Amino acid sequence: MRRLLSPCMLIGALLLAPSAMAQPKPPDATDMQALQAAVRADKRGYVASTLALSDAEGKKFWPIYDDYQRQLEAANRRRSVALVNVAGLGQTIGDLHAKSVLKELVAADDAELRARRAMRDKVLKAVPASKAIRYLQLEWKIRASQDYDIATTIPLIRQ
Repeated sequence: MRRLLSPCMLIGALLLAPSAMAQPKPPDATDMQALQAAVRADKRGYVASTLALSDAEGKKFWPIYDDYQRQLEAANRRRSVALVNVAGLGQTIGDLHAKSVLKELVAADDAELRARRAMRDKVLKAVPASKAIRYLQLEWKIRASQDYDIATTIPLIRQ
């Protein structure tokens, strides 16, 4: 009986070893639903797992990331306020109000673009270019999913 038990335990241990040693992988960035869920749950954690920064890279990168996220949040808030003002009307919009909203939307886009350019230059100095472009790709994908959500949620303005 002992002779049979020992090989069975060994086989069982070998079968379970790969799953026990497997590291959890971040969601694939091409699966937009998984990306959205990961970002909603913990954007910083998702970025960290995707970039796999060394300690030295992380010390340089994370302050840049945090600053960019603050600027991005301000631009998103500005955009949201403008869109909610229009969508909340539920009626036709006059030219004067439309010009005001349009000006605010373009200003929010400009603020985001300025923040992205500044962040790009700083990130390129902090981490290798291959990690910098990977991070920018992540931000672009996240932005695209947010834009899609806005496009499907907010109806076109009535004329």
